[in-house]
Amino acid sequence: QVQLVESGGGLVQTGGSLRLSCAASGRTLRNYAMAWFRQAPGKEREFVAGASTKGGSTYYADSVKGRFTIFRDNAENTVYLQMNSLKPEDTAVYYCGAGVVVRTSTDLYDYWGQGTQVTVSS
Repeated sequence: QVQLVESGGGLVQTGGSLRLSCAASGRTLRNYAMAWFRQAPGKEREFVAGASTKGGSTYYADSVKGRFTIFRDNAENTVYLQMNSLKPEDTAVYYCGAGVVVRTSTDLYDYWGQGTQVTVSS
């Protein structure tokens, strides 16, 4: 079992930055591909960014390319999402997931955190 705990969310103005963290316990994250998803009210959970097991390959949704960066510190068993140039449409609950490979479908992830709220004011 892997337990994931997200943190770092909050309220920020348009154009601001936040760094989300996803800390794991129970097992090492180095064996898992990791991803960040988000879910806005009334919408489905959507893929934001993903990183392969060693972090050598990263993937981003078109809506966040050039603004968000996913990176992982396997020694600290933590994955991060650096979010810059935030927009009101980035407002959502952000979740991290652990799976075998990075996929944009939520069905293919084995473990999820409880989520952290990000609110971007205009």
